[in-house]
Order: sequence, then C-alpha cells, then structure tokens
Amino acid sequence: MLPPHTRTAFYISDGTGITAETFGNAILAQFDVRPRHVRLPFIDTEDKAHQVVRQVNHTAELEGSKPIVFTTLVNPSVLAIIEQGCKGMLLDMFGTFIRPLEAELGVTSHHRVGRFSDISMSKEYSDRIEAINFSLDHDDGQSHRDLEGADVILVGVSRSGKTPTSLYLAMQHGLKVANYPLIPEDFERRQLPPALAAHRKKIFGLTIDPQRLAEIRNERRPGSKYADLANCRYEISEAEAMMRRSGIRWLSSTTKSIEEIATTILQEVRPERLAY
Repeated sequence: MLPPHTRTAFYISDGTGITAETFGNAILAQFDVRPRHVRLPFIDTEDKAHQVVRQVNHTAELEGSKPIVFTTLVNPSVLAIIEQGCKGMLLDMFGTFIRPLEAELGVTSHHRVGRFSDISMSKEYSDRIEAINFSLDHDDGQSHRDLEGADVILVGVSRSGKTPTSLYLAMQHGLKVANYPLIPEDFERRQLPPALAAHRKKIFGLTIDPQRLAEIRNERRPGSKYADLANCRYEISEAEAMMRRSGIRWLSSTTKSIEEIATTILQEVRPERLAY
C-alpha cells in the first residue's frame, strides 16, 4: 500500500494541462509515492504566473518540502516568472525536449500555446469527432449501418470491456470502432453475428475471466441468471470457442488496462487510418 501523500505535484500549462499531467504521471508512476495532484491550466499571462508562484511557494512552506512542478509552458515570459520565482522542483517538458530538437533539426518549433488552441478547425479534429460519433452509434450492436467504414470491430460477451475500449480508440486515435455483444443466439448458431461476416479482417475479440465477469455483472444486475457464475463460464467458453473457429484474434481483458488492450488491438489489426 502506498503511503499517504508527502509531496504535492503541480501540472502547469498554458493549455488544458493534459499533456503536462500525462507526462508527469508517467514519471511519478516509477516511484512508490502518492503525491497530491494539482492541475493549473490556462496559465497564459504573467499575472497568472505570479499567482502560480505564490501557490507553489505557499505549499512548499506548509509541507516543508519542495513541490514537484511539471510544466508545458511555451510563453517565455510566463515560464521565466515560474523558473525564477517558484520554490519547487521544476521539470519543464518543452524546455527539455523542444529546444534540443530545434537545435538538431535546425528549425524553430511552432511554440503553439496548448495542444487544442487551433485544432477545432482542423480535419484531424473533425475526423476524431466523427469517429467518436460513429463509435457511439455502433455501441453494443445498435447499428449495422456503414460497417464498411469501421476501422475496428470488437466482439465479446457483455461486460468484457468492448465499450470503453471502443471509445478510447475513437478519442485517442480517431478510429471508427463498432462493437457487438455475443449473445445466446450466436452460441446456438455457433457463428459470429451475420452482419459481421464480410468484415472478418477488422474483427478483434475480447474475453474475460468468468469469475471477474460474474463480479462485474452482479454489480449491474445482482442475483440474476445474467450474473450467475455458471452462466458466465458458459458464455466465455462458447465465445472463445467461436473466436477460435472463426480465426478471430482475441485477448483477455481481465488484468489489462484499456491502454494495453487498445495497443494490442492496434498492433494486430493495423488500421490504415490512425491518428495520434
């Protein structure tokens, strides 16, 4: 068990702070510490920078140790105030990586303030929104329309992780993802849903440990046949047998994060249209 927090980690950005927090969390995950997280987005003026310095320094005094400060600030004057004034351990992501790259590439970076500052008018952003809408429309087998346009089709029993994985692939990678639950009628036919037959190359399967599936389903519908362990064992056994017969690639979501599942799917399916 991790100890209670003894430090505060600040994530400071002139945009949303998502990049700073993602970067910082990846670094801190290498240590058995649990810092208090404070995200400070939209720090885009010198006045706001001075407010940040006061907040960081006040925290340092209260805790008796340096706060850890992750920044993705691109405005030099704003960054300078924080560099010169704050009593935290400053880790400047852009300063660490952007400046050496500028020197190596011989070009100046865009110094764009915030990842999303001018993205709303871009084709990539429109495609991502379209992918999210597609994935919502094709969640849980709701629609058979335009499966030809899907980049990935996920199959598996109910509550095996298809919906969160679909939305993650849409939001993070701009992929159009449909997902279909395997149901008793499919097991009786011993075949995948007929609508999917023409799209086998795009299909990826998810399975899960029956005990874990029963726990998840009991949270949703306690005491039901749907959540009964014997029924979960039957569904998982039939689903895995069906995927083997059909030559469908699949993995167990039992102990894997959504990020791990999505990465495996991308490696296996290799959709042509992939955004980062």
